[in-house]
Amino acid sequence: MTTVAEIAEILELRFPPALAEDWDVTGLSVGDPAAEVTRVLFAVDPTLAVVDEAIEVGAQLLVTHHPLMLRAVTGVPTTSTKGAVVHRLISNGIALYSAHTNADAAAGGVCDALAEALGVGSAVPLLPSSDDGSQGTGRIGMLPGPTTLAEFAQLVAETLPATHHGVRVAGDPDGVVTTVAVVGGSGDSFLETVRSSGADAYVTADLRHHPASDARELAELGDGRPYLIDVSHYASEWAWLKSAAEHVADAAAVDAVVSTLNTDPWTARYGA
Repeated sequence: MTTVAEIAEILELRFPPALAEDWDVTGLSVGDPAAEVTRVLFAVDPTLAVVDEAIEVGAQLLVTHHPLMLRAVTGVPTTSTKGAVVHRLISNGIALYSAHTNADAAAGGVCDALAEALGVGSAVPLLPSSDDGSQGTGRIGMLPGPTTLAEFAQLVAETLPATHHGVRVAGDPDGVVTTVAVVGGSGDSFLETVRSSGADAYVTADLRHHPASDARELAELGDGRPYLIDVSHYASEWAWLKSAAEHVADAAAVDAVVSTLNTDPWTARYGA
């Protein structure tokens, strides 16, 4: 019999909790560590729709990248979003585990999965951990050969899940791209690190107006790099699900299923 606690141990060996940011919440948040697990569902977000999917596929454990209760809550009534998720999980015998910024930083984690999906080879941490240079924030590496920004952006759009956010680009469409930096999730706090790295292009999510504008102004004072490619938060972290599920399935006698739901919150886009 495989238990929730045993799956948690497998995940924590792969994505050590010590790598998580101080403000983060990771690990088991709902469920009995001793409960038996035969099927695990992996998803980016612990939404009600994802919980319903876990029920539908017969999972006893839901593993998500984003934690359910990142900010403190004082109650879990069914009339609140967090409470509704907690009650639905418990009522159906499903535990909830999250691997967040520890999975971002770990070797073989979110950023490695994003780099690999986009064909970024020989990737190393953009901002290495002081304790272990193989782990840390983001990744930077080389494409198989030079391409244009427009061609690379099209590859990003074809590789990651389609969302109404789309793939936003800042820079010369004909600019040559060879070296690429990536950060899964919100990445505008690393714009200066990317600029210093010499990357031709930077793929991340949630680039805000002022940081992106400042970064482009600085780039135009030089050779125009790094070009910016902004994707949806969900899409930037999606590639990790498959690799994490495969790791758990290889390490334990359980079925590991990847969610088929797009949990990007935007449902439409109008205009150009």
